[in-house]
Amino acid sequence: MKLLKKIHSVDEFGIQNYSGKFLALLAIGSLYSTITLLAFLLLFFEQHAPGSNIINYSDAFWTLQMSASTIGFGDHFPVSFGGRFVVAMMFYIGVGLVGFIGALVADKIVGFANTNVRNRELRRQNDELLEHSKLLEKKIDQLIQRMDK
Repeated sequence: MKLLKKIHSVDEFGIQNYSGKFLALLAIGSLYSTITLLAFLLLFFEQHAPGSNIINYSDAFWTLQMSASTIGFGDHFPVSFGGRFVVAMMFYIGVGLVGFIGALVADKIVGFANTNVRNRELRRQNDELLEHSKLLEKKIDQLIQRMDK
């Protein structure tokens, strides 16, 4: 699988920076794995509930997919407490995962700056400046000592 050949790279600071493709695949896989599993639980609660309109697995899957994306067409909705709890959990999980996927896409399109990398670079530059400053201070102290003699 060429897509997963390079999962991460290690930068000059020894930090692993994961590939955007890998993170997107991981997020999408996590999202649909969660939907797949929770659809069984939603169907368990809703299948025999009075007034339920979620009567098969595909209805449950569709309901959770719509709640994860925050679209929620309203064609299928839970009526039992357990079903509502499952859909609420999927909403909170889905908002996070769908938002993360959206951020990855936006990063590819817009190219946001990676502030973590910039912060590490600034720390390195500050350390270099501090060392240089200390060296200059020693030289100045030596010059002052020579002038005093």
